[in-house]
Amino acid sequence: IDTAGMDDEGDLGKLRVERSKKMLMRTDFALYVMDAEDISSEDEKSAELLFKRFHIPFMKIINKMDLLDQEKTENLKKRYPDAVFVSEKDFSSILRLKDEIVKRISKNMEEPPLVADLLPYGGTVVMVVPIDSEAPKGRIILPQVQCIRDCLDHGVKSYVVRDTELEKALSDLDYKVDLVITDSQAFKSVNEMVPPSIRLTSFSMIFARNKGDLAVFNEGLKAIENLDENSKILIAESCTHNFSCEDIGRVKIPRLLNERLGKNLNYEFKMGHDFPENHEEYDLIIHCGACMTNRKTMQSRMRICSECGIPMTNYGVLLAYLNGISERAMAIFREEADLGEETA
Repeated sequence: IDTAGMDDEGDLGKLRVERSKKMLMRTDFALYVMDAEDISSEDEKSAELLFKRFHIPFMKIINKMDLLDQEKTENLKKRYPDAVFVSEKDFSSILRLKDEIVKRISKNMEEPPLVADLLPYGGTVVMVVPIDSEAPKGRIILPQVQCIRDCLDHGVKSYVVRDTELEKALSDLDYKVDLVITDSQAFKSVNEMVPPSIRLTSFSMIFARNKGDLAVFNEGLKAIENLDENSKILIAESCTHNFSCEDIGRVKIPRLLNERLGKNLNYEFKMGHDFPENHEEYDLIIHCGACMTNRKTMQSRMRICSECGIPMTNYGVLLAYLNGISERAMAIFREEADLGEETA
């Protein structure tokens, strides 16, 4: 993604710079491009500080090298031994740049699996996909697709059923199932159908672990019992979609929270990349599974909330808590890491 840079001036320039800084929250790898004839040490240091704040690996690129004589070129290469030097008039330098970008990105872009590292090779997963008014016609949603692909990539057998056929599917498999993954909205009914001997979690919690930090989300639950009518809650979704009377973020979670506390709480809703800067105004932030954004975006949002001391949790973690099955839904993750004490 090309940005406006960090050195625009004037009122419009300030807005462009702020937009560039926001983009850093979503950046996995940064290319910092400098003009060989006009390098600002101050701007360079400011950019490096931003990269370090958001834990972004980066490489420096110095352009317009054709404008320098040999002496200036040699001095610049001594000053920036790790930079890549290019000129639009030298096609071979562009090819070298592309090769270097691929090499450095490959080194920094490995992501952990979604499901496969939780299960043995050849293990069995049943995925529960309710078909209601929220389900898109003719297809399944991204979290389900990605979990199926992760199982295929790592030799884990996966079965996909509706909640209405779940009990029959488990019986057909003679209950030899390592894990059931359900849509968080069906947690309560699925929990009643799945025997205690079979581990259970949700798609949202799988993604919370993959892109965020389950320990942080579990800790965020502790803020719930202190909420009152004056509390301000942000519900954040990484995608933009049309919502209905069954929408999990705008309808079901607020209703369940209000019923749990016996109070009408104040909610705000943000979608897509529209994550507010006034984080300190909120008493709790509830985030979706973030399947439509990258790991960097989720990590950046969590870091900002942590810096402001704002508790944060996740749809699946919250719904497990509200349905009284946090311990069961977290069990498979506790087996691989210490996620803190259970929140009653």
